[in-house]
Parts: sequence; C-alpha cells; structure tokens
Amino acid sequence: MAGSSVDQTDASVTAPDGEDITPNKDGGVLKKILRAGEGDELPLAEDKVSVHYVGTLTDGTKFDSSRDRDDKFEFTLGKGQVIKGWDLGVATMKRGELARLMCNPQYAYGKRGSPPKIPEDATLIFEVELLDFSGEDISEEKEGGIVRRVMSKGVGYDRPKEGATAEIHLLGTYNGAVFEDRDVQYIVGETAGDNGIVKGVDYAVTKMKAEEKWRVQLKAPFAFGAEGKKDLNIPPNAQVEYEVELKTFEKVKESWQMDTKEKLEASDKVKAKGTTFFKGGKYKEALTQYKKILDYLEFDADRIEDDEEKTRAGQLMLAAHLNLAMCYLKTGEPYEVIDHCSKALVKDPNNEKAYFRRGQARFTIRDYEEAKSDFNAVLKIDPNNKAAKNQVTTILQQQKKEREREKKLYGNMFEKMAALDSEADNKDRHGDKSSKLEERKTDGVETDTTDNNQSSAGDA
Repeated sequence: MAGSSVDQTDASVTAPDGEDITPNKDGGVLKKILRAGEGDELPLAEDKVSVHYVGTLTDGTKFDSSRDRDDKFEFTLGKGQVIKGWDLGVATMKRGELARLMCNPQYAYGKRGSPPKIPEDATLIFEVELLDFSGEDISEEKEGGIVRRVMSKGVGYDRPKEGATAEIHLLGTYNGAVFEDRDVQYIVGETAGDNGIVKGVDYAVTKMKAEEKWRVQLKAPFAFGAEGKKDLNIPPNAQVEYEVELKTFEKVKESWQMDTKEKLEASDKVKAKGTTFFKGGKYKEALTQYKKILDYLEFDADRIEDDEEKTRAGQLMLAAHLNLAMCYLKTGEPYEVIDHCSKALVKDPNNEKAYFRRGQARFTIRDYEEAKSDFNAVLKIDPNNKAAKNQVTTILQQQKKEREREKKLYGNMFEKMAALDSEADNKDRHGDKSSKLEERKTDGVETDTTDNNQSSAGDA
C-alpha cells in the first residue's frame, strides 16, 4: 500500500482546489470547504471540540468513521491528542463547517502507519464536520464559573503564585461593549481588589505563563457579583468577558528556598493577611493563608537551633492551628476543627481556646460527653469562664431533652409492641379451634379416610 501515499508535490496535483494550511506552506495539509460554517468564531488552542468524520485512503478505502458508529468524537485542540493534520485543520473551521482534509504522512501516521488499517507512509483524506467547541472550565467548583480560551500560548513553564508581582493587560467587555482597557501591576492574591481586579481574573492569572493571552468568561460570583458595578454599567449578576494578557511576573521564593528567618517573616505576613480575610468574612481565603504558616514551618520546626526562632515558630504554628479551627467552625467542618485543636493542644496542653473550640465542634456532632469534657477542661484552667459554664449547662439540657425524647420514643414503641402482642394473642385464641379442626381434617385425610364422622365429632 506504499504506492497509495502521495508526496508533497503530488498532493497539490491530487487536490488542486485544496488550500495549503500548513504554517510553512509545505503542502502537508490541504483543506477544501465542502459546506460553509456559521459565524466568524474559530476554535482556539486547548478548546474542547466535537466532530464527526470519515477517514479514507487515497484509493477510496474507508478505514474509520464516527458516523458509522453514530458517536461524535471529542478531543482537546492543540494538545497532540490527534494527528497534526487535525490539530491544524480543525483550528481553521467554524461551527457547522464540513471540510475535506488531505494529510500527508508527516501530518498523519508517518512512515509506520497504523496497522492493520492504515499502511506505511500513507496519505489520508478526512471529511470532517465541526459540531461544536468550548473553552475549559478552570474554576475549582467546575460549574462553568471561569471558562478560559487560549488566544496565544506563553513561554516557559513557571506560573505566578500568590505573592508574585504581575504585570497584566485587561480588556473587559459586557454584551460586546468594552468597560475596561488598561495595563495594571499588582501582587497576585493580595492586592487584586485594591487594583479593581475581579476574583476570576486574579485566579486565572495564577494558571497562566508569561506572555500568554487568554479570553476568560466569568459568571457573576467571579466578577461583579449580585451587586454589579454601576460606574462600569455592569448590572447585577452579569456574566462578563475579559481578554487577559500576562506580560511578565516576578516569582516569589518557594519554601525550600527560604532560610528560617525568611520563613518566619513570610509566616507573619500570611497570618496578617489571613486575619484580614477572616474579619471580612472570607473564611476560605483565610484558610489558605493560615495553611501557609504550616507549609513554611511544620516540617522544619524541630530543626531550628536558635531558641528565639524556635519559640517564635512554635507560637506561629499554634496560632495557625487555632485560627484554622476557628475558620473551620465558620465553614461548618467540625472534624477539621477537632483535628487542629488537638494539634494545638499538643503544643500547648493548657490552651483554653483549643479546648473551647474543640468542645464546640464536638457539640455539633452530638458527641456530648467529649464536648462536656472539653468545656470542663476550660473551667479547670479558668473557673470563671462564663462561656464554658453556659456550654456545659446547654449540654446538660440537651442531654436531658434527648433522654426524655428517647424515653417517649421507646415508651410508645413498647406500647405498640404490647398492643401487637395482645392482638396476636387474641387471634391465636379465636383461631385455635378452626386451626385444630383443619389440622385434624388433614390428619384424617392422610391416616384414616373412613373415620370422617369421628374426626368431625372430635373437633366439635
């Protein structure tokens, strides 16, 4: 089948009406539009695309077809998930477009082919219909909150982490109207709000490479929320779109690159940021900051030789566990509260806050005895702690209510069971004669068919 392949010169002869769409115009992929698509939008790199296709050799032999399977084919554009000819060809198509792609071996399966259906060094012809395409949802919730499309790829491998200084260009639109077009420099994850950068854009920047440009669609919670932005003519609950270009950024040091002094300084900073977030009711953001203290210090604390630095590290980790516990109380995650309070008590066995917050968490999961033990531990440290006294009283009242509820529940249950037993006894008494009669009738049939009158008299 090697003779079925078409070299670069022959390709243009075989399909003179095809357009060479290769970047260097080597004739490796020729495209002919069989049916025009809709609109002007083309898929971008890393978009998820869906197509139907029929693949044939140059002699007309069909080797694959999604239409025959009645199953559309999906892939991520520009990621090497398909042959080069497809990545190039589909990127030039519009929704609904039907096109023929002739792909020389270097843009298909090369010299080896793909046995048994595709021979060595084969030129392939595909009839491709682009059904749809969409960007990638990069939000943690995966509910379409932040959908990005790559307009141009960046350089290198690094991405800006929180604390990095980034220079970006923003072009914001709502319903096609531009509301923002500016350059801005800010600290990622820290000064976004101060610079008028919405949450979704700040998050997107952490996923970008230098010199990369994205189109980002943001739902209201990641943009201007339920309030909108009156001075920008953005109504409440509006979905907006940004073109975000990350021009450059300065990396922040990784934890392993820091010495102890730098880690302590960094821990102080994130603790302060966490407290600011906590006071503003942004508990998830506060959690992120407090966790960083443990990232900086937890695994190196025992190796610190300087007594003053060792003490300071212990204080920061204790504060981190206590603050994480408080955040988890706010977010309704009692088992996380218990975990961090227990770790705090390892560092400070007489810490009132740790006992109190653990008691609160245990109360929410109805572990009343353990909760009461924690609040009593608080009172042992400070007998005048009114909040702990109130909590103990509340637990005792709750336990009393539950005992009464259980007593009533089980009491009703026993009454119902007694009634059912009584009903069963009555049925047994009233049904005894008839059951014995049936039993003897049965016995009579099996043992003595001639004594029916005696059997009946006996039952009577």
